[in-house]
Parts: sequence; structure tokens; C-alpha cells
Amino acid sequence: MEKKKVAVPLVCHGHSRPVVDLFYSPVTPDGYFLISASKDGNPMLRNGETGDWIGTFQGHKGAVWSCCLDTNALRAASGSADFSAKVWDALTGDELHSFEHKHIVRACAFSEDTHLLLTGGVEKILRVYDMNRPDAAPRELDKAPGNVRTVAWLHSDQTILSSCSDMGGVRLWDVRTGKIVQTLETKAPVTSSEVSQDSRFITTADGSSVKFWDANHFGLVKSYDMPCTVESASLEPKSGSKFIVGGEDMWVHVFDFFTGEELTCNKGHHGPVHCVRFAPGGESYASGSEDGTIRIWQLSPPNADDNEAVNSNGKPTVGVNEVARKIEGFHIPKEEEQQQQQAEG
Repeated sequence: MEKKKVAVPLVCHGHSRPVVDLFYSPVTPDGYFLISASKDGNPMLRNGETGDWIGTFQGHKGAVWSCCLDTNALRAASGSADFSAKVWDALTGDELHSFEHKHIVRACAFSEDTHLLLTGGVEKILRVYDMNRPDAAPRELDKAPGNVRTVAWLHSDQTILSSCSDMGGVRLWDVRTGKIVQTLETKAPVTSSEVSQDSRFITTADGSSVKFWDANHFGLVKSYDMPCTVESASLEPKSGSKFIVGGEDMWVHVFDFFTGEELTCNKGHHGPVHCVRFAPGGESYASGSEDGTIRIWQLSPPNADDNEAVNSNGKPTVGVNEVARKIEGFHIPKEEEQQQQQAEG
């Protein structure tokens, strides 16, 4: 079996409890951004490329289960166990609005046109808030059949997607009528749902299965069984040729979309992986874990040599001695390694 190179991710510390949701913004004139939700109650904003901390949104009084950014990365939203969803100014960190609910808010999502915020949770109600009239009562869709776990918009904000934590299936709602028009059947509850960047596919994780659905005709395109229970999956946004999976085995797996073959297995987290997401350019991806860290991994370039590492720009950097090497779980910077070689020589 060929020897696989050891990936050295960027490790982002800061959260004091498990990281349970990640969301990348689209590419903006200022770059792209990564927001994370954690049970510590403090969503964090980072530079999506470097992982550098930008700021923390402070104000929730309970675990934050969901987070998102609007299309321009100017506003952030978060859903929390404190029975609220909050909207934040992503430039200043100020709280703009707090929408009170009657139970835990598990999911939130901005519409593509940024004018609407969708929320769902243990109340089993999908609510749509108008960002232009935040003081107005939200619109409520027909009651969801179970506790809402994930939500997303598709079809230029004409359709809403939701899944429940206590039953299988993904439900598609007509925004105009507020009613369910289609259900994508799964055996287990869907813990992760993602609409692809080109709006062609819906990626779901349920139990130990990852499924890809046609986002326009709603047929099942691919279904792959995973070696363990998976919590999250994400499709590479540019070519759509790879997907990533995170789950109970603490590893972040990269698979071939067309064959289901495992291409890479990234080890480093010290607890189950709760969320994985590709960066908008597809050159890297992030994972969030029970261990409280976020790790940003570079997607290996095609036909990468075993000795090849990848720098932060996604370009190959040849030679194992030129990069920090991870040996038996320890980072050895190159200066120390050179000294070590001199001592041994």
C-alpha cells in the first residue's frame, strides 16, 4: 500500500467547548470568512484562508448550535440554547437584533439576497424574519413534523430545506405557500445538509450514509456508506469531484465523488468531528470537533508526491525538510530538525 503523506493542518484554538457548526462566506472583496458555533456560547469569526481570529460575538447565555454569514459577510447570525437567534454586525461585532423563541434554536440561515433570516429548532416551527423590518412578527411556515436540526435556502430563495433531529428525511418547503412539497427519504435523521455552490446538488449526512441529491429534480444521484457514523459532509465547490466527511471516528475523510474511493484520511482531532465545510474556492476545508478546535486542511493537489506538502496558497512546496513535520503527533519546526540532524551527524 502506498505511503500517504501526513497532512499538517492549521489549528485554530479559542473555543473552550465543542465546536458544533462551521460556515464559510462566499468570496468577498475582502477575502472570505469562517464563522464557528460552539457550546461555549461565543461564535467566532476568522479569516477563512489563514484561520486567524478576527473577533468573538458576545451576548448569548447558552450553547450556540448554529451560525451563518450573509452573502456579503457583513452580518452574522447565530442560533442558541438560550432560546434566541441573534444577528450581528460582522464588522464591529455589535448585536443588531435578538429574536426570542420559546425553545432552543438549532439552525439559522440567511437568504441568498440577504433580506431574510430563517430559523428552526425544538419548537418545530420554521420562522422567516424580514431583515428590513426586524421588529415585525416573523412569518411562520406550517408546523414541521419534528425538532428542526438543519435549514437551508435554495432556488433563489423560493424553496426552504429542513431536516429533523428525531426522524429521517429532508423536507422541501415552497416559500410562497409555506407548505412541504417534497420529502427526500433517509433512514436516519439528517445531521448535515448543504446546497452546493452551483445549486445543483444537496449533500446530506444521515447515520453512516452520505447522499447527493439533484437539487432541481430531487432524485438521489449518489449514496455512499461510510465506515462509521457521520455527522457532516461537504462537496468540493468548484469541480464537485471530491467530498469530505467527519464523524465519530475523529478523522476527516476525503472521498472521490464519482467512485466513493477514499483519497485521504486526516487524523488530528481528539474527539468526534461535528462539522466539516469546504472553503468557497475548494482549495481547503475546515473541521470542527468535540475537542474544541477548528482545523483547516489543504486539499491535496492532483498527483501530489508523497514528499510534497501544501502551503497556505494551495501551491505545492517540495521537500519534507522544508516544512514543519508531524512525527508521532509532535510538530518539529525546521530549525530544530536541522539542529537535530547536525547533532546526529
